[in-house]
Amino acid sequence: MPEQAALSRSRLARLIAEGAVSRAGVVLDDPRARVAPGDAIAIALAPAAAVATRPEPIALTVIYEDADLIVIDKPAGMVTHPAPGAESGTLVNALLHHCGEALSGIGGEKRPGIVHRIDKDTSGLLVVAKSDRAHHGLAAQFEAHAVHRRYRALVHGVPDPADPRLNGLRGMRFEAGGVLRIETRLDRHRHDRQRQAVYFDRGRHAVTRARVIETFGTPPQLALLDCWLETGRTHQIRVHLAHVGHGLVGDPVYGRARKLAKGSLPEQAAGAVAAFPRQALHAAELGFDHPVTGMALRFESPLPADMAALIAALRA
Repeated sequence: MPEQAALSRSRLARLIAEGAVSRAGVVLDDPRARVAPGDAIAIALAPAAAVATRPEPIALTVIYEDADLIVIDKPAGMVTHPAPGAESGTLVNALLHHCGEALSGIGGEKRPGIVHRIDKDTSGLLVVAKSDRAHHGLAAQFEAHAVHRRYRALVHGVPDPADPRLNGLRGMRFEAGGVLRIETRLDRHRHDRQRQAVYFDRGRHAVTRARVIETFGTPPQLALLDCWLETGRTHQIRVHLAHVGHGLVGDPVYGRARKLAKGSLPEQAAGAVAAFPRQALHAAELGFDHPVTGMALRFESPLPADMAALIAALRA
């Protein structure tokens, strides 16, 4: 198949099984059928089918959009994809309404192509495919770890190369410039299937890097980190930072309540930290090559209002 047709092997197999592929007018219904040089193969592609998910008129912050893809600044609290218990109000519901007939079809269905996700209560940048060719191209870049993604995270404590606890912790080390590198495997928690956990003998390879941007408190109690991903696993930053003892502020799953040293922060700032209602994590930078034109694209998103207010309270 020509690459620009953007038909995956699995979709071609389905088309053969559905009788949509023929040779010299004779339907080929066996994916193992032999072909010969010079054979002319015809593939009948039906118009993209509608999906069961309902379009919903939900406001979106669109950073960039063209015929093949769209970049969204997702608010905290929005689920990316419909799932049991969250069939509506998702980013996909909103995109079906926003894009409408501009969706040319992903895998034969008129739907947006989700190539990566960010957690419900994480805010920030997300790219979604609107066409099959964009979906394949973006998926290949994510699989090759060629996509630029950086996050801002507010964590308890301050990662310090001089901390003997960190230097003796398996799976982590400091690189030049004080960059914290965490390398483990991640898999479902043995006792809680909704959580991920660090392993070294099972699961998927995961690498996170982080460096300190700013610290807060006297002595320092919190740190704003710049985090970037070599891999992109479920809950990766949250799990990795919790593993090294620097869980995210407000993380209800992986964070542990930590008492701030008495008098280290003004009362108002300490109260703002304790009351922060979600994990303090924001997808701030996203960069990739346009899967159709090849143009290098780079986007940035400022901290959302809630995180910006919390940082302002800490600085004050």
